[in-house]
Amino acid sequence: MGRVTLSDVSRHAGVSRSTASLVLNDSPSVAPETTRRVREAMKALGYVYNRHAAMLRNPRSMTLGLVVTEVQNPYFAELAMTLEDVADRANYAVFIGYSRDDPTRQRRLLDRLVERSIDGLILLPAGDTQASDIDDLLAASGIPLVLLARHFDLRHDYVGADNVEAGRLLGHHLRSMGARTVAMVGGPQHTSARREREQGFLAAIAGSDMTMYPTDGLFGEATPDGGADATRRLLDRGEIPDAIVAYSDIVAVGVYAELTRRGLEPGRDIAVGGFDDIAGSAHRTPPLTTVATFPTKIGEKCGELILERLGQPQTPDGATAATPYSHQLVEPALRVRASTAAWRPRRG
Repeated sequence: MGRVTLSDVSRHAGVSRSTASLVLNDSPSVAPETTRRVREAMKALGYVYNRHAAMLRNPRSMTLGLVVTEVQNPYFAELAMTLEDVADRANYAVFIGYSRDDPTRQRRLLDRLVERSIDGLILLPAGDTQASDIDDLLAASGIPLVLLARHFDLRHDYVGADNVEAGRLLGHHLRSMGARTVAMVGGPQHTSARREREQGFLAAIAGSDMTMYPTDGLFGEATPDGGADATRRLLDRGEIPDAIVAYSDIVAVGVYAELTRRGLEPGRDIAVGGFDDIAGSAHRTPPLTTVATFPTKIGEKCGELILERLGQPQTPDGATAATPYSHQLVEPALRVRASTAAWRPRRG
């Protein structure tokens, strides 16, 4: 017997081929009983959807590319899962790759995704990524791009947290606690997220007697090891600030570890704050004060935006017609916990 076709399925189910096609694409316009009959016919006949043949009729591959820095951070895992849910509801599959914050590895991933004819790309740029490299790669293909969590001076579609406000919230909090000196540790230097969080924090403490230590030498990978290394370099200077602000909660894991290794207690000897409010931050010892940046909301908005771009008219060369860039910021929220609330200014 030859390959089972959709026409075979429609005859077996007693429906038109167009109705069978609607069922295949999960159309809500088909009655539940009809959908059941068609699905049973597919199963009985062993029908397998031929995506390659469909692409010959329709240039859409029904796939999206998602490239983030890594997935060990629960923040990115939650974000990616939410985005994939949005894509799935629209019958899109998502290819996911991890750059590990390496622009060279990122470029290899992007080349492979473009070669596989993805319809749209969502990218969390690796540190030191050049916007022109991304633009040049995508220009010929016409693949729409949405940047995620980090941006290039807002010259592309972008969805992320309001990092300036996040920094401001944590700055105001530590200022109100009476902290006089603070160090911001971890995170890649040349990213919008790192820059904006610092910008918001400095705005919050401006005009007070609170000062931030120079950040030179305190950058690093956005990992627990990166946080521990940055904290080690800070303390090796002989500087013990009132508070340490970690680039992210995952970096704060390393901050806690290095402070403990040196006999310093987070939350008592040094106040510690972070960003993202990842799963587990509220259950650390002590519970971590952080600024929630809502990865689920970001993932949902990002998925909706890339699908919106894919639904827009295209130019003759296949590119999406020019539209104003969309910059969608998710409002953060401060979560005060014992890592700062239990801290008291030093006497003397």
